[in-house]
Parts: sequence; C-alpha cells; structure tokens
Amino acid sequence: MKLIAEGAEAKIYIDKEKIIKDRVKKTYRLAVIDEFLRKTRTRSEAKLIREAERAGVNVPAILEQDDKTYKLNMEFLNGDKVGDILDKNIELGEKIGEQVYKLHSRKIVHGDLTTSNMILKNNNVYFIDFGLGKITDKVEDMAVDLHLFKECIISKHNSIWEKVWNSFLKTYKNDKALKHLKKVEARGRYKKLD
Repeated sequence: MKLIAEGAEAKIYIDKEKIIKDRVKKTYRLAVIDEFLRKTRTRSEAKLIREAERAGVNVPAILEQDDKTYKLNMEFLNGDKVGDILDKNIELGEKIGEQVYKLHSRKIVHGDLTTSNMILKNNNVYFIDFGLGKITDKVEDMAVDLHLFKECIISKHNSIWEKVWNSFLKTYKNDKALKHLKKVEARGRYKKLD
C-alpha cells in the first residue's frame, strides 16, 4: 500500500488495483464529534458516488465501505488527470459538460468540481472525490458548482479557458443553473470591488 495523496480530510493510498480513502483522526476535535464526522462523511461520499453511477456519470466503483475504520475502497482509475492534459484536449469540455449535466439532473452537486478531480480513462471523463458533495435541488448550489469549475479553468488553463468553457456549454443544458451562475459571478465581482 502506497500513499499517493493527502488532503485536509483524508489520506489516499493505492493498493494494487484499488484506491483506499482513509479519513484520518483529527485530535483537535472531540473524539465523539470526530468519529461522527468521519463516519457520516464516509457514508455520504459512498452514497453520492453510487447515486452518480446510477445517473450514468463515470465514477470509480465502490469496492468496500467500512464505517468502523472510515475507509472507502474504490476502483483505481488508471488514466490521466484532466488538469494535466486539458490544454491539449480542449474538446474535453464537452465530455465534462455532459457529465456535470447528468449529475445536476439527479440533484447531485460535486462540491469540488476542478480538473484535478477528473480522470480521463479510455476517452471517458471520470469524476473522483465527492467528499464535499451533496444531494440538493437548490439551483444556487449547482451554480456554485459551475462557478468553481469556471474559476478553475480560468486560473489553471488561462490560455484556453474560453474555448473549454464554450465546449462545456455545448453539452451542459441546465438553463436555470447557467442563469443563476450570472448572479453568483456578479456577487464575486462586487466583493472584489470592495
């Protein structure tokens, strides 16, 4: 088992053909709260991934969910991070838009919709890391998901972001969320002026 990533909430290991997401103990939290958060977040992420799969979204298969050790075992997706290859594959915007549209159509918000949480495998875009996701029918939450994705491509893929965004818009067809995105962006611009 090899550690391949470490975030604020979890350590990610690879073990042969599976990924293990281990939500680590936080000593600064009360033990009972820490256990509750780790358990509920592990369950919630597994549920969201399964819901996304039912919606036809490309996600890793859940192999095992252990609520006692707060570990989630998932299929290893042997592919490229979209963030590493997007600059030479602008058309991936369409594949991303199609997947996000499927998510939002099932009232699933990813919560961390960045190109670092997308893997290209066999010419399909897969979404990973639903740790900040939720099920909601609020158009605000969907618009914030879109805003985060747009901000990600502006900052990480600045020379091609408009082409990627236009490609994305060819397949993302939730007009309410796109209309609300303008309100979210206006709030952001207003804050920057202060």
